[in-house]
Amino acid sequence: MQATHLTIPEVILFTPKLIGDDRGFFYESFSQNNFVELTGLTHNFVQDNHSKSQKGVLRGLHYQLQPKAQGKLVRVIQGNAFNVAVNLRKNTPTFGQWVGAILSAENKQQMWIPEGFAHGFLTLSETAEISFKTTNYYAPDYERSILWNDKEIGINWPIEKALILSDRDKQGKNLSDAECFYG
Repeated sequence: MQATHLTIPEVILFTPKLIGDDRGFFYESFSQNNFVELTGLTHNFVQDNHSKSQKGVLRGLHYQLQPKAQGKLVRVIQGNAFNVAVNLRKNTPTFGQWVGAILSAENKQQMWIPEGFAHGFLTLSETAEISFKTTNYYAPDYERSILWNDKEIGINWPIEKALILSDRDKQGKNLSDAECFYG
């Protein structure tokens, strides 16, 4: 597996090594030993989540506050989706900045999004199934949402058609009004 640090270096894109032939392929989608070796991080993953969305669905930007903050290891297992991480850690040089990557069933890449970041994605294919490991359990009382189109963040979403948003995501806060992290 290869690890590539994105422009916000704490966000990492993993590209697996495929073993394939005319029958198909095999790859190791996760190994705790490799994760620690490539990142130096010793997080324990406690929950796996799986979602399916149709084209044009935008979910996010979601995060959980401390002490229930979550790191996420995200991958797309069917279709493709543009995944975004937004740094919500005040007092860091990249506070309020975002990085994004298209994750797909074809490229089999995964994105590590650490605690202190919001995550969102836009489904680009007719449908997409997204799986993500989390370092903390879902805790609705600690969950927050930032508006997907906050001008201060300025995410360049690859929008092709009208978006489909949940009511909760339509009511997210601007970064300037959001509860954030320190350090």
